Amino acid sequence: MKSTAPPPTEALTQCVVQGLDSLKAQDIVSLDLRPLTHAIASMFVVASATSRTQVEALAREVERTTNEVLNERPWGVHGLRGGEWVILDYSDVVVHIFHSEARSHYALEELWGDAPTEQHNTTD
Repeated sequence: MKSTAPPPTEALTQCVVQGLDSLKAQDIVSLDLRPLTHAIASMFVVASATSRTQVEALAREVERTTNEVLNERPWGVHGLRGGEWVILDYSDVVVHIFHSEARSHYALEELWGDAPTEQHNTTD
């Protein structure tokens, strides 16, 4: 019988990073929110794109990768049509894909500045 338990946070985070990196997302960072009180998820993954088209492509690639590798789909996807900021909510892991200018404006990493962070870019 196939398990219906969600994948561990680390596996889902790595799969999200893999999808983002495959389409050359910029400045991929994960924020581990587990040590923080009242955090809304265990992990945030934040990445930047250079165009509205790339924001949408990255979101679609994360959805495709998590579905193919882990059979996991987001509970919700918000902002896909706007192209400035897309949120993919996997409950335990929340993915934020920003157009570069929007990312600096919202400064999520500063908002959650107490969270341990990890830089993930592997492509040049």
